[in-house]
Amino acid sequence: MIQYVKNENIDKAQWDACISNSPNGLVYAYSWYLDIVCPGWCGLVEDTYSRVMPLPTAEKYGFSYTYPAPHTQQLGLFSPLEITEADVQHFLAHIPALYRYIEMNLNLNNQLEKGQFKITKGITHLLDLNGSYKDILAGYSSQTKRNLKKTRSNSLTILKNAEPQKIIGLFKANRGKEYAQTTSHYSILNTLMNACISKGYGQSWGVFKEEALCAGAFLLESNGKTIFLFSGTNHKAYETHAMTFLINQYLEEHAGQNCIFDFEGSADKDVARFYKGFGSTEKHYLHIRKNTLPLPVKLLKEIQYRRKSISYS
Repeated sequence: MIQYVKNENIDKAQWDACISNSPNGLVYAYSWYLDIVCPGWCGLVEDTYSRVMPLPTAEKYGFSYTYPAPHTQQLGLFSPLEITEADVQHFLAHIPALYRYIEMNLNLNNQLEKGQFKITKGITHLLDLNGSYKDILAGYSSQTKRNLKKTRSNSLTILKNAEPQKIIGLFKANRGKEYAQTTSHYSILNTLMNACISKGYGQSWGVFKEEALCAGAFLLESNGKTIFLFSGTNHKAYETHAMTFLINQYLEEHAGQNCIFDFEGSADKDVARFYKGFGSTEKHYLHIRKNTLPLPVKLLKEIQYRRKSISYS
C-alpha cells in the first residue's frame, strides 16, 4: 500500500536505507540532502519503505505544489525492487489532490507514457569509468585531447580540499552574472556542499594558476556514481583549459573503478559539447508537469514556467 507521509512522520533511517539499496539510488534523494535543499519535503512510501518517491513541497497563494528542488537533477521513484512503468504511474496517481501543481524530474530508470502529464526530456551525460585510463582517454574528442595537451605548459596545480565558498564566489563573479539567483540560493548551495563533505559524499577540487584559483568543481560520490554538481571558472580558466585539466585528473585517478561519472548534462550546446568531448554519452530523463490550479493562477503559472524554460535554454 502506498501512503502519503508528511516530513515529520517519515522514518528517515528506513528512507535512506531504501535509497542506499536501490540500483537507481541517487544522493539527491537522501533525507539529509532533501532537508537542506527543500526543508519540509514530503514523500510517498510503499509498505515498509520498499519503494519511495520524494515530493519537494512548497506553498504559494494558498496552493500546495511539488517542484524540482534546487541541486536535485533527478528524483522520482526509487526502490531496491524492479521498477516498471506501471509502478511509476501508480505512485504518481497517489500524489494527493492537495497538490494543484506538480512538476518533477524523474530519474533515468523511471519510464512513463504521457497520460495526464505533460512530458519533456532533460539531458545528462554519463561516462563509464570501468575501463582503463588509456581506454577512457581514447574516447576523448580531438579537441579535448588538444586542450589537455596545452594544459601541460600552463603550470596548473590542483587542490583537492578547496573551500566551497570560494568556488561559489568564482561562479558568481563570472558566469553567475548571467543568472538571477538569490543570495538564499547560494547560501543553500554552500550549506549543502559543506554537509556533503562532512558526511564523506563530496569533494571540492580547485585549480590554481600562479597561486590564484581559476577553476573549481564540486563532485558528489554516492551509489556508484560521481556527480559533477557545480563548478566555477574565470577568464584565466578558459585561457589555460583549467576545467579540462581538472576533469581529466579526476578521470585518470578513478579509472578502472565500477563507477559512472555524471556530468549532469546541459541544454547549452557549448557546455554539452564540452562534456561529450570526454567521451560521455547523452542520456535523457523525463520532466513531468500537471497544472490543475484555478484558471487565473493556472495561466500565471504557465507564463512563469515558459519564462523559466527560456532562461535556461
